[in-house]
Amino acid sequence: MRDALGAVQSVLVLGGNSEIALAIVDRLVASRCRRVVLGVRDPEGATGTVERLRSAGAETEAIVFDAREPSTHADVLDRAARMLGDIDMVILAFGVLGDQATFDADPVAAADAARTNYVGAVSTGLAAAARLRHQGHGTILVIGSVAGVRTRADNFVYGSTKAGMDAFALGLGDALVGTGVRCVVVRPGFVHTRMTEGMKPAPFATTPDVIAGTVIDGLQRGHDVIWAPPILRYVFGLLRHLPRPLWRRLPAG
Repeated sequence: MRDALGAVQSVLVLGGNSEIALAIVDRLVASRCRRVVLGVRDPEGATGTVERLRSAGAETEAIVFDAREPSTHADVLDRAARMLGDIDMVILAFGVLGDQATFDADPVAAADAARTNYVGAVSTGLAAAARLRHQGHGTILVIGSVAGVRTRADNFVYGSTKAGMDAFALGLGDALVGTGVRCVVVRPGFVHTRMTEGMKPAPFATTPDVIAGTVIDGLQRGHDVIWAPPILRYVFGLLRHLPRPLWRRLPAG
């Protein structure tokens, strides 16, 4: 349950190694969040993050979570609820970028990425919604991508999974109106992280900490969709209507 000043007190991160999600959690902990559960595939690998958040004042644990195993997701939410009590926020921050050339050559790899990015979002999103609806409050924060606003030929498998995630999250948010639960979509642009290391930065590239600040501000303002950085809202307001022949001629990145 949020405290008397409205601050998030407990958060579950599904994809607990995400640099963007952890930057958001750092800001939540600095604003009185006191309980954190990180859902990761290998809890032992998250030991350093757990200790860092504990030293910042948050009771923190890591539990096993695999986005590719939908049959386990309700149990993950139940376990987190037992550890946290009420869950004020669930952050969906998992995903794989992959490489379009690899997907072209290996459709099975493409399907596996889709299973993680989209099927995993559907399963965890519905499981989180059921849990938060039961308690009567909470926020589901879905970390998507502007790649899903309009897909590009150089990463269309990844972009299509993010498009599906985005559409799902928007629909989930509409379905939750009146329940006390919100679903908020974050649409980051290019972010300098381990996942994008070595890639050519796109225009308006930024860092996880800057994204986190934008997200916290958007949450405080009650936004249902948060563009990060905000200028991308206007950029894609134009790009999404660009004729396809012109869209295909835009440089990659």
